[in-house]
Amino acid sequence: MRVLAISSYPRQAASTRFRVGQFIAPLRERGIELDLQPFLSEKLFTEIYRPGNLASKAADIARGLAKRTIEIVGLRNYDLLFVQREAMFFGPEIFEWIYRKIGRMPLVLDLDDATYVGYKSPTYGKLGSVLKCFGKTDRLIKASARVICGNRFIAEYAAALGATTEIIPTVADTDVFRPAERKNDPPIIGWIGTHSTFASVEKLFPILERLAARYRFRLKIVGAAKERIELNGVPTENLKWSLEREPIDFASLDIGLYPIFAVPHASEEWILGKSGFKAIQYLACGVPFVMSPVGIAAEIGIAGETHFNARSLEDWYNCLEQLLNDLGLRQKMGNRGRQYALENYTVEKQAEKLAEVFQTAKSG
Repeated sequence: MRVLAISSYPRQAASTRFRVGQFIAPLRERGIELDLQPFLSEKLFTEIYRPGNLASKAADIARGLAKRTIEIVGLRNYDLLFVQREAMFFGPEIFEWIYRKIGRMPLVLDLDDATYVGYKSPTYGKLGSVLKCFGKTDRLIKASARVICGNRFIAEYAAALGATTEIIPTVADTDVFRPAERKNDPPIIGWIGTHSTFASVEKLFPILERLAARYRFRLKIVGAAKERIELNGVPTENLKWSLEREPIDFASLDIGLYPIFAVPHASEEWILGKSGFKAIQYLACGVPFVMSPVGIAAEIGIAGETHFNARSLEDWYNCLEQLLNDLGLRQKMGNRGRQYALENYTVEKQAEKLAEVFQTAKSG
């Protein structure tokens, strides 16, 4: 079977890398050839949410449109269309419609976020909201032979629109994301993410400053896209995100942070659609962590064994204090988390489910 996989973003984006890219090899072993074609170039992906350079961005978007148009020529070579969220990050579902009709193939839609929820873009404001065409996701769900969902909340939404769904969580390759020997002195508390989720981490800064008055630790922030991050009394390392360094950054932490708070550009409904992937990365790397038990995150791991859940800011303080105080507890939680990841979140296990979805969708 040949599958054309299309996505808005290149492999630098976690959604493309972990929902599509890492399955190419295991699907090939199962007789399925997956051809991944993103809309955005790597260059444009790094610049699209930064202000300015409009002419350069417009030229790159034009190249993406041309690429999508050229792809139409080869559609008859495929048996199935696999769409990771959407063919383009803006506009209506025109290419999804054209590809299905001309290629005469069923559509499998992958949703790892609640893209059906409208929001105001933190970079482009109301203009971004208009260009996103938020009703597009609903129409794609209704047109799909199968909808793959990152969690049960997304699956419930898609099923209510009449879709046949399969839940496949976003997972990290446990051969790549794995524990490393840590001899950090003082211990490192850290977070790896993106500019869009950094606002939740900032809400913890007063807690971290309180802890620093009593305990020695370093703070490691990766991917915030901030020039400077300064906390009173907290030695802080502020790094740009790197694809090559990502597994190393996760494995370097003694304690992971996974705060999930509603912020202006992320409503509670949007948060419910999040995949909880950061928790799965911590588990794979054997890093004990503290997490907000929101949405599907409340169902990942075993609270008290693989991580701590924190519902209030005082909970955050107490949980982090407990982990800072007890190296043995950190090691025990990390080991249990790694075991949990191997039991529940491997690429092989999810690839088997994905292959079955493709086979079923093709056969009708």
